[in-house]
Amino acid sequence: MLDHLSLLVRDLPRSTRFYTAALAPLGAVVGYSDENTAGLGLPDAPQLWLAGAKEVQPIHLAFRAKNREQVRQFYAAAIAAGARDNGEPGLRTHYHPHYYGAFVLDPDGHNIEAVCHSPE
Repeated sequence: MLDHLSLLVRDLPRSTRFYTAALAPLGAVVGYSDENTAGLGLPDAPQLWLAGAKEVQPIHLAFRAKNREQVRQFYAAAIAAGARDNGEPGLRTHYHPHYYGAFVLDPDGHNIEAVCHSPE
């Protein structure tokens, strides 16, 4: 249903580096960038737009992974890129039996998740 969304960040270059690294395991690349914005997503269609702002209100944002290995790779890449742990990769059966997710806090405190809904 969503085509794209914008996420406000305090330091655009830092956040662009962070999201480029963290979302690489999910196949995302930077498709557009200038001094004010960066668009990440599929090579021909940015879906996540980063925009610099003085004030940021943290939100929760979840990215769908193709499999559980991608969730684990996302988590490792995000932590290596400077994220803070907010929930290691694992099942969250209180959502549904196959909900496998990992949560990190990005440099601005946004709760970023990668999730797979399929069995192993």
